[in-house]
Order: sequence, then structure tokens, then C-alpha cells
Amino acid sequence: MPDSGRTGGLLAVHAHPDDETLSTGGLLATWARCARPVMVVTCTRGEQGEVIPAELAHLEGEALALATQREQELTEALTALGVVDHSYLDQLVEPMGEGVVGRTEAVQVAYRDSGMAWRGAGLAGGVAELPPGAFVAVPIDEAARRLAALIRGRRPDVVVTYEPGGGYGHPDHVHAHLVTMRAVELAAGEGGGVDGRACGPEDALPAFRVPLVLWAVQPEATMRSALSVLPGLPWVRALLEADRGLTVFSPTGPLPSMAVPDAWLDHVVDTSAVTPDVVGALRAYVTQVGAVTIAPEGPAPVQGAAISGCYALSNHAVAPIFDREWYRAATGWRPEAVDGLLPMTPQVA
Repeated sequence: MPDSGRTGGLLAVHAHPDDETLSTGGLLATWARCARPVMVVTCTRGEQGEVIPAELAHLEGEALALATQREQELTEALTALGVVDHSYLDQLVEPMGEGVVGRTEAVQVAYRDSGMAWRGAGLAGGVAELPPGAFVAVPIDEAARRLAALIRGRRPDVVVTYEPGGGYGHPDHVHAHLVTMRAVELAAGEGGGVDGRACGPEDALPAFRVPLVLWAVQPEATMRSALSVLPGLPWVRALLEADRGLTVFSPTGPLPSMAVPDAWLDHVVDTSAVTPDVVGALRAYVTQVGAVTIAPEGPAPVQGAAISGCYALSNHAVAPIFDREWYRAATGWRPEAVDGLLPMTPQVA
């Protein structure tokens, strides 16, 4: 549960256990190493996730058992990243009353993984029938009020989440994006409440506008360059030969929504020093992530970055671990300066 005495720092909002590492692990570990406050909020427990190793296949489809496993994996991953402050979104207090942020009554709910299906090369979509309690069915303002109250209490320097497409189309990622963006509006007292009234009674926490809201992205040119280089790396070839089920996507094929033009990149984080932390966190996700490898001969250069290692998800596609992470400032959050927000630096395209 969160330490209510900590303020400032970084708040990352993610849909499932493992997303914080896959999308923003380098940023989280870098800030943690700098002794900056870091908090992760996870929207669900990943109950509908696909399970990779055969010895744990019995967990797939068993929502409660898989949730317990993934909670344990998340705890281990956050420890590897150096993050000690975490909450599930449904454990945060929801302020009571239409449009009110700041009251202390709690409403007990459970936000559950909505499930997804692979639609193509690294692209996901929704399932035909939603499970009970699916996160995508939770009204945006209901979930956003919980997060807005946390933001008002913590007053973070930076909030980070997915870009509007949810990274690769997972419905829960898209919903987490919408909830996060609504929450920063409510925390700032913008947009009113669900009934159109301004947020906050006299005893409410004071309104707070987050200085910088970021979306996790990757440059399209760098992604295509990496996909071209990966099959030729000796250690990747060894992985592909050892497991014939693994593959590498075509560098000329469609890319997920996280791939953006260089002109859209606003901030870059050098994560080379924390690669072991990120790899340790990825290895904690034994049900979700496989083929986790650090480049044995050192980072391999590609356009705009270097490949420090690789991993594969349940689609069995080998993906690169880069030596940096990239972020786009959310619409309306483009400050002229980022003083005090290091270790992030403006991206020069």
C-alpha cells in the first residue's frame, strides 16, 4: 500500500503486472536509483493472461490462481526495479459523490483483466465475451476519481502511462490511458465531475495540475532497424535455433501504436545503467515473459539506439531491449522546461 507521506516524484499507471516493466521499466529503475519517489499503480491483476511455460499451463484460465501468481511476480519485479511503492487501482479510495474528489469513504470493487486476443504481428484486440468485472467495463470517471484523489495527495512531478492506442491495442491498456488522462483532469479541477459540477468540497484535497504527463512510445525507425538486426545477432540466432517456436517479426510489416515518428518524441531516458534491473524484473514474470537474455557481447547498435538484450511474450516473437526509453508529452502537457525532472532529458530528433 502507498506511503501517504511521500509526495512528488514519478507515478506510473499500468494495466497488468508486467506492463510497468515492459513499457517503463528503465524509467522506473533510473528514478529509483536516483532516490526519487516512484509509485506504480496497476489496474488489474492479469487474471486473463496467457501462460508461456508448459509447467505452469494449468494456471491459464484459472483466474484466481493466475492472479495470485502474477501478484507474486509483480512484487519480485518491482523489487528488481527498486520500486517499493505500489497499489492496485481498485484498492485506492474512491471519493464518494458525483464529481467530488477528496472524500475518504471507500467503495470496495475488483477490477479484473478484460482479456485480449492477438490480431496480427504484435497487435492485440478484445475478446468476444468479457469476463465478470472486466476493467474495460468500468466507467472511466469511477476509476479516474480513485486515481485523481491519489494524484492530489501525492502531487507527482510526472505521470506516465500508455499512448492512446495502448501500446499495441490491448483493450485494458487503452482504458488505462483514458482513465489516467481523465484523472489528471479531475485532479487539476478541470472538466468538472461526472455531473458537471466542479470537483471538491471545502474539505477536499487541493487541486493539483501534474507538471508533466508522458506517454510511453518508441521511434518507428529504431524499431524497424532493430527488427532488421535481431536475426543476425549470434545470440538471437542461438535462441531461434534452440526454440523453433520463436520468431522475429518482419521489419517491413505493420507496427503497434507505440511506434511513432521521431518528431513526436519529447523525452529520452538513458537506461543503459539499469539494464540488469530491467532484465531481473522481466525474469520475475515467469508466466508472461520468456527468452530473456542480455546481449553477451555488449549492446548491438541500431538506428538511434542499441540493443541490450531481448525477450519474447506469448506471441513467441523476439523483441529487443533497448538501451534507452522514449516518451511523448501528452497533449496539453508540453512545458517549456523540465528543470527538476531529471534523469529525463528533452529528445533531439
